[in-house]
Amino acid sequence: MAAKKTKKTPNRHKPAKSSRTPQKKRTPKGSRAAGAKKSKPAKKSKRRSAPKKRGALSNLALELDGMAHVRELIRDIKNFPQPGIVFKDITPLLADPRAFHIVLDAMAERFVGEHIDAVVGIESRGFIFGGALAARLNASFVPVRKPGKLPYRTEKVSYSLEYGESELEMHRDSLAEGARVLIVDDLLATGGTAAAAAELVDRQGAIVAAFAFVIELDALDGRRRLENTPIVSILNY
Repeated sequence: MAAKKTKKTPNRHKPAKSSRTPQKKRTPKGSRAAGAKKSKPAKKSKRRSAPKKRGALSNLALELDGMAHVRELIRDIKNFPQPGIVFKDITPLLADPRAFHIVLDAMAERFVGEHIDAVVGIESRGFIFGGALAARLNASFVPVRKPGKLPYRTEKVSYSLEYGESELEMHRDSLAEGARVLIVDDLLATGGTAAAAAELVDRQGAIVAAFAFVIELDALDGRRRLENTPIVSILNY
């Protein structure tokens, strides 16, 4: 009698073949397979390294060079506005953008963080520096003018110059009581003009925090008339 054929039972425990493509063995770092081409070294970047920060001596040299540039642009005009007067003409300085920036930066740096509420500029060249400085210090600007130039109610003060008498006016509502004020002009000579502006500030109950000048004539001793108030002068003669 012929034996019955039995069907083979598949081995359920045999793992199924993976459909994934077998991965190649990774070559350890630092080794190179035989016959492999040697890789070329990476090209060095052509970018320049960041410039080194200048030291204190370098910054001082730049500052001195800038001030020398400003000084060269100020010229002497003899016998103006009267015989015997040597007038310091700053118009070449104003015509030079670099010099103008140097002067304004030098002034502004002295008062950053000093809480200046208002800058008072004295007619007329004080307007040029005072207005620009007020913008940099985020302060209001107040003009002090000769009589008859301001349209609203004014306070008036008389004072003496090295070559005569004069008067200055300020609007009565220019300054808040207790406001810290910086008085700015182009020149400190005998100090009469600056002292008169300070008196107008005092009349409104504000405080003169400091004076700032582009030029100071040391021989005329104008500081003496400004008492103990801090004074900043960019150039001394």
